[in-house]
Amino acid sequence: MYGRRLRALSFSTAASLCLALGLVFFFAPLEADQGFLQKIFYVHVPLAIVALCGFVASGLMAIGYLRTGDSRWDMRSYVTIHMSLIFGVGVLLTGSIWAKGSWGHWWVWDEPTLVSFLIIFLLYAIYQPLRFAIEDPERQSRYAAVFAITAAAFVPMNFIAVRLSTAYVHPRVLGQTSNLPFKMAFTFLVCLAAIALLYVTLCKYEMTAKHTRGQLRALRRRLHSEDGLVGVGGRSAVASLVAPAAPALQMSPRPQAVPGRLSESS
Repeated sequence: MYGRRLRALSFSTAASLCLALGLVFFFAPLEADQGFLQKIFYVHVPLAIVALCGFVASGLMAIGYLRTGDSRWDMRSYVTIHMSLIFGVGVLLTGSIWAKGSWGHWWVWDEPTLVSFLIIFLLYAIYQPLRFAIEDPERQSRYAAVFAITAAAFVPMNFIAVRLSTAYVHPRVLGQTSNLPFKMAFTFLVCLAAIALLYVTLCKYEMTAKHTRGQLRALRRRLHSEDGLVGVGGRSAVASLVAPAAPALQMSPRPQAVPGRLSESS
């Protein structure tokens, strides 16, 4: 179900990433002040945009779970938060490298954009421990959905507060994309599309793997129950899909030999 058209999506993502890297190194011109260091902008900013959009999308998916009770929405919300956290690590690393090259410091606490993204990242970092602290799967999914919705509402509010701030140390290239030279703007848009495709592809891979693992776990539990064994299941923070029970196999009873009676063929 989740692995449908995954190969075509993977090839498209690989091709778009190769195109984006080619444009970054061979098409986009060097920036006048920062020179070659400015090219990290084509990775850092798309990573940040995609990660923040993923956080907001996880809240919308959590709303879908609370409205329908469908565990697939809970799985999608979990995976999008997980992948956005991974992309968020990339944002913080590339931002630190850019800050060191531009300002001479790995981190600047007076810069509202960096600090606000770190706050959002740390906020979502407690999502998985929150799920792990709840044993009941239904309550776990419900409380995690409420958390995802609340945190997703905080993301645009925090972004607006930063944009309204008066002290700007961080380069405001994103708000001036239309004023960029054509080559820079085109390269940035291609990189943004490539990073977004990479995000979607990785999410589909993770959902496919978790769906397959859930099916295997359900079959293992069924085999244990048929054999009279009790499977030992640990507490997990990973969202799981509720798979429908497979129909029982009808086994024909083995004929029993009756003592003292010969078969007709003997």
